Amino acid sequence: METIEINSTIKNNVSNNNSNKKIKRIHPSTSYNEFFTNYLQPNQPCVIQSGITNNWPCGTHWNQNKAPNLNYLQQIYGQSDVPVANCHVKYFNAHEKTTMKMHDYINYWINYINNSYNNNSPLLYLKDWHCLKDTNKAIYNVPKFFASDWLNEYYLAHPELNDDYMFVYMGPKGSWTSFHVDVFKSYSWSANIVGKKRWLLLKPGCEKLYYDSYGNLPHDIETLINNNTDDNNNNNNSGDDDNDILEIIQEPGEIVFVPSGYYHQVTNIEDTISINHNFINSCNIWNIWIELKLSLNDVMNEIKDCYDMDNWNDQCQLLLKASNGINYIEFYKFLYFILTKRIDSLNNNKQCCSFDKFTLGYNHCIFDIKSAKYVLDNFIEDVNDKNIFDIVIVDNNVDELIEKINDILLIVDI
Repeated sequence: METIEINSTIKNNVSNNNSNKKIKRIHPSTSYNEFFTNYLQPNQPCVIQSGITNNWPCGTHWNQNKAPNLNYLQQIYGQSDVPVANCHVKYFNAHEKTTMKMHDYINYWINYINNSYNNNSPLLYLKDWHCLKDTNKAIYNVPKFFASDWLNEYYLAHPELNDDYMFVYMGPKGSWTSFHVDVFKSYSWSANIVGKKRWLLLKPGCEKLYYDSYGNLPHDIETLINNNTDDNNNNNNSGDDDNDILEIIQEPGEIVFVPSGYYHQVTNIEDTISINHNFINSCNIWNIWIELKLSLNDVMNEIKDCYDMDNWNDQCQLLLKASNGINYIEFYKFLYFILTKRIDSLNNNKQCCSFDKFTLGYNHCIFDIKSAKYVLDNFIEDVNDKNIFDIVIVDNNVDELIEKINDILLIVDI
């Protein structure tokens, strides 16, 4: 087990979103503590230079002469059902999706290449494939920088939920993901196994500048920016002082870290395969909680005319789950799991493990507990204000949990 640890002097602060004007590239040998301090906690994007993916099984087997090894993928995963988006067909503010056999998708891809990427053909992008869950094949190792991953830690410990936030993306040159922010406004990382991507990232809060008159964000921000540039006869290059768009050209083997709340659009410059995770940890849990709280307020306002209906608060939680993928009941279970695991580690001298490869150091566990408690305190205040305590906290004793937290922190502060 590799221990990930932070300095005891690091303070628990809400992410400040103070973005640099230029995205830095850092070496794979950068320490975990340095990454935590300079990128995770201050919510700063960066690119980790190539080297980490070299020894991954997928880095070897999925790559043939610097191009996707389509024959291997078809042979090994041909019978897998994979989610595929058609980049030529808009569906709400994303792309129309369907499910295909990998065998059929690879045949499409080969034909598309042979037809010189004919723009009259469908432009299909395999994305959000839960490859590990579906195939149970170990194809990569999570980099140390992203070892503190509460989201996947929770889902891997609860296989009955049949979910995770670990994905494979693969698609031909020109395939793209429309302008969006990641689920829960979580962090994400994306490692190119083969090929290149172009990223456009918008600093948090700046997306408000791009709302249309109906309050909708653009489906394709690149086209919008190009049109605005042409209209204004102004070269709007990334990195200019007055520009809110950050650009990354991600090379093969490089890993992009996308912080919380960064809207982004991604285009495959070449035939490309990537490994992607969404994740939450002590540095962005406050952002995730605030997003969830605002979402519930929106739901309550949306159906306030039905307030007198039976089980109105239960219906709000159902709608919150449908629109956001999580509700207050599940969020509390999630917090409870993270806190009790770290408390148990400190009280019983047990390793707090992540991805069966990393163990959290003492300072890291304390930092996690303090961050989660800060959110928990605000969460309890909110459910009491909304008079939904009894429907949200049903299985686990929150008073007992708080007592255990306080006992831990009392010892730390002495």
